[in-house]
Amino acid sequence: MKALVKTQKGKGFLELRDVPEPEPKSGEVKIEIAACGICGTDIHVRHDEFPYWPPVILGHEFTGTVVETGPDCLRAKVGDRVVGEPHTKACGQCYLCRTGNIQICPDKRSPGWGIDGAMTKYLCYPERLLHNIPDSMTFDQAALVEPTGNAVADVIERARIMPGDFAVVVGPGPIGLLAAMVARAAGARDVAIIGTPGDVALRMAKARELGFSHLINIAETNPVEAVMELTGGLGADMVIECSGSPRAIPGTVDLVRKMGKICVIGLTGNKTVEIPWDKFCFKVVDVIFNLSTSYTCWDRSIHLIETGLLPVEKLITHREPLENWESVFDDLENLKGLKGLLIPS
Repeated sequence: MKALVKTQKGKGFLELRDVPEPEPKSGEVKIEIAACGICGTDIHVRHDEFPYWPPVILGHEFTGTVVETGPDCLRAKVGDRVVGEPHTKACGQCYLCRTGNIQICPDKRSPGWGIDGAMTKYLCYPERLLHNIPDSMTFDQAALVEPTGNAVADVIERARIMPGDFAVVVGPGPIGLLAAMVARAAGARDVAIIGTPGDVALRMAKARELGFSHLINIAETNPVEAVMELTGGLGADMVIECSGSPRAIPGTVDLVRKMGKICVIGLTGNKTVEIPWDKFCFKVVDVIFNLSTSYTCWDRSIHLIETGLLPVEKLITHREPLENWESVFDDLENLKGLKGLLIPS
């Protein structure tokens, strides 16, 4: 079967090659992949900017149908339509695993970088990490459950946005737009989105299409003044930082109200960030850092998508066969796309 493989360490070394069809081990099912989303992680692996163990098949934002069950499977059935948590290789024994935080176990190796992933026809996967999707959900929607789960875990479960809050999203990429939609679905009274001139043509236009009207281009409008005007001089109840920009991150404290919250989602790529420490102290802000997904956020995300509260399918700009991977990767890197799906079959 064909698979998109990172063949060795270094920039590039990503190619479509023939690989053996896998067979499920104990506790695993075999999934025929219907769609696999391209994540920023996949792009970072392409450029040697994220940990990985080559040769490895890329892809962790997957959905598909169970076509075979291995020994000792307890509940999965052939024909089940599923998505899967990317928490493979968690040890199950450490303090983090024993307290229900397998997503940050130091031994975890997710599909797509730590073990073979889903940019191929078949994937064998632990039954315990699967979630069934309803018949009413399309596979395209389901391929976005994993990134949606990140936004739900971060904004709702950890930062605990409240109904009536005013939220500001910094960085209108795919995760930023998902975070804005999650904040709105959770009851935020309004959401402002801050971006750069490079975001205007596609990302801000998509935000407007999704129903967000407070769109702030930093080249034209002072974002702090705009947020203060929108909040009667108080500041945002929650700032959701999705840009990962060392230039943008320090300014989050100027957008948030005293005793407000800053929900951190964006990664800088190991760049150093200098922050005005005393400003954070005197505003008595809560800064909530986040990484990966919890067990509970998956079913919450499936529910929010199924009911139409999160129209995630509107973020899909590319849907291409696996053979066209390179042009899709290039478009996403060059801000010519938001969310790309690769279709292996």
